[in-house]
Amino acid sequence: MTSTSLLISTYNWPEALDLCLKSVFDQDLPPGEIVICDDGSTKTTEDVVKKYQAKKTIPVVHVWQKDEGFKLGQIRNKGIAKATGDYIIQIDGDLILHKDFIRDHLNLAKQGFFTTGSRVLLSPDTTENLIENKSTDVKKYSKNNRNFFNGLRIPILHNLLSKRYKTSGKYTYYVKGCNMAFWKKDLLKINGYNENFTGWGKEDSEIAIRLINTGIKKQFLKFGGITYHLYHKEASREMEQVNFRMMQQAMDKKIVRTLKGVDQYL
Repeated sequence: MTSTSLLISTYNWPEALDLCLKSVFDQDLPPGEIVICDDGSTKTTEDVVKKYQAKKTIPVVHVWQKDEGFKLGQIRNKGIAKATGDYIIQIDGDLILHKDFIRDHLNLAKQGFFTTGSRVLLSPDTTENLIENKSTDVKKYSKNNRNFFNGLRIPILHNLLSKRYKTSGKYTYYVKGCNMAFWKKDLLKINGYNENFTGWGKEDSEIAIRLINTGIKKQFLKFGGITYHLYHKEASREMEQVNFRMMQQAMDKKIVRTLKGVDQYL
């Protein structure tokens, strides 16, 4: 069995994090540990974390940094440094996980590859009902959701599609940072996330580019590793163009290792 750390990034949405953690503790095959990557939340989030730490069935580590704006790459690096697992599965704290999410990722894990998956976009009505009822039963409260096919689980197709679906052409660097998995040693080789990325956008694509530049291949977990994304307003896009240029530089210059990365915390 591969030792597994589940990284969950969060910022000031404790109601969503509560549902996310509930779905993790309901996994048929749980992770070896949970690392909460907290980008400056208030005490209400800490209270949610303590609630699940008290269960003691899965170790829960809370990694917190001061709120200095959107610094997702930095807090993920701190989480990577704390993670003890050989394999790191990365999600966001506004997701509800299918009960076989961890199992699907581990079944597809292969040396020399990193993995990305997808998500079902829940509607405002579904999200409100789930939070109001403190429920992870998406099927019971579903109404007007998007990306329906991303909610289908067909295990027999996982390996068949993993090297064929959205892995080449214009999709070569396509990833969803809220649903990714890596070998920790591969992340350390490229020094984790580039912390020059601040604000929303492209830090996940840039890390995928550098992994590919170093010879690690991408695979896609289709019809498995299912996540349900709770609705919220989009984050500010004011840094998107700056981040896009840094992403393009990593591609054009075949950059492998970032200078401002995870090694600061090891």
